[in-house]
Amino acid sequence: MQNRRETLKQSLADAGLLGATGLFPQYALAFNKPAFDAKTIADALKAYGAAAPAESKEVTLTAPDIAENGAVVPVAAATTLPGIKSILLLVEKNPNALSAKFDVSDAVEANFATRVKMGQTSDVYAVAVTADGKAFYAKKEVKVTLGGCGG
Repeated sequence: MQNRRETLKQSLADAGLLGATGLFPQYALAFNKPAFDAKTIADALKAYGAAAPAESKEVTLTAPDIAENGAVVPVAAATTLPGIKSILLLVEKNPNALSAKFDVSDAVEANFATRVKMGQTSDVYAVAVTADGKAFYAKKEVKVTLGGCGG
């Protein structure tokens, strides 16, 4: 049985091995830094290889009309479109437009809910991206009464 010191020593060795091989999450393919650093919706979509989005009734976005606190705005996105590979949640006037990305496969229903941070009243977009790069969206304006991004 390992004691606390041996466990800590092994953990640090494992972290060093991960760092040396480049397997930290920020370097993994699952994290697209340019997309999350994008300042505009177009740049975020471009980073995921998506075309200009088209509005679709098959993509739904659920968000409050008025958010009392911009630090925790509940948002849900869903789609019934076939062949979806990911759903993106974007907030137009945030310092970084991309708030969340959900990967979709045949084994996963394309229906997600989370909370996003909003600095001010803005349009919120749910964008469904297909495997061939087509993008479909739904949008809703959310009015923020108390800012969440530095406000």
